[in-house]
Formats: sequence, C-alpha cells, structure tokens
Amino acid sequence: MVTAVVVGNPKPASRTLTAATHVARKLTGNEPDLVVDIATLGPRVLDWSDAEVTQLVEAVGAADLVIVASPTYKGTYTGLLKVFLDRFAGGTGLRGLAVPLLLGASPAHSLAPELTLRPVLTELGATVPGRGLYVIDRDHEDPEAYAAWLAATRPLVERVAGVNA
Repeated sequence: MVTAVVVGNPKPASRTLTAATHVARKLTGNEPDLVVDIATLGPRVLDWSDAEVTQLVEAVGAADLVIVASPTYKGTYTGLLKVFLDRFAGGTGLRGLAVPLLLGASPAHSLAPELTLRPVLTELGATVPGRGLYVIDRDHEDPEAYAAWLAATRPLVERVAGVNA
C-alpha cells in the first residue's frame, strides 16, 4: 500500500505535518511513502508547467491512501492546499482512500473536515473511509487526541485497502 501525506500549512515542518504523519503511521503501521509539505514548494505550486510539482500531483493521485491535512483558517482549509488540490482532475485525480485532517485552535470548527475538505476529496475521486478528523492543535502530539477516531477508522481502512496495521 502506497501512502502519501499532503500538508497545506503555509509554515514548513508544522504541527499539521506532525499530525498527518502520525495518522499515516497509525493507519498503516509504516512511515508514509511520500510526504508533500506544500509550503516547501514555494511559488512553484502556482506554476502548472513545473515538472516536479506535476510529478508530485501524479504520485499523490496514484497513492492508495492519502492523508490531506491543513490548519483551519476561517472555518476551512488553507488557500495553499486549495491551490494544490486544484491541480487534480475532478472525479479521477485521486484514486485511493483519502483522510481529511484539520487542526484548529478550538472545537468551534470541528465539523470543518466533513463540511469543507471531505466534499472536495470525494469530488476529486477519493473514497473517504469514516469521518474526517479534527484535532485541537495544542493536542497534536497527544495520542489520545486521535485514539477514538483511529479506533473507528482503522478497521474501515483495513477492510477497504486490505491493510493489516
């Protein structure tokens, strides 16, 4: 199973990246095969002729499982993540499972992964197993912040993708 992590935090090496790679490890039992920290791409993410970004998009699209993560900005995911996701063809761009993950400062936006990111991922062709994940950013290193979600979602991922983590 090929696993990718895509992080749309404007700050490289962010808490969002830490959370997303943690989720990937817990769902599969392995480190992700591909990590795309979009902030490190700089303005190239806006250049549709950039070969490296095009290759990253193709690799993410072909992954069996993609953790798509962002901090919560104004109740939704970042514009940086939106720009990257715009490069995928609707209905066929993502061919595997996708997990929407948002980090936020308070529970006020806990429905944001379901209301804002999940519909985009499914429109791009992904299957979203279970519900999206919302983590309070101050708790991003606390395993308990993920425990209930993982208990509910890991069996779905295993069933659909044939993973034994």
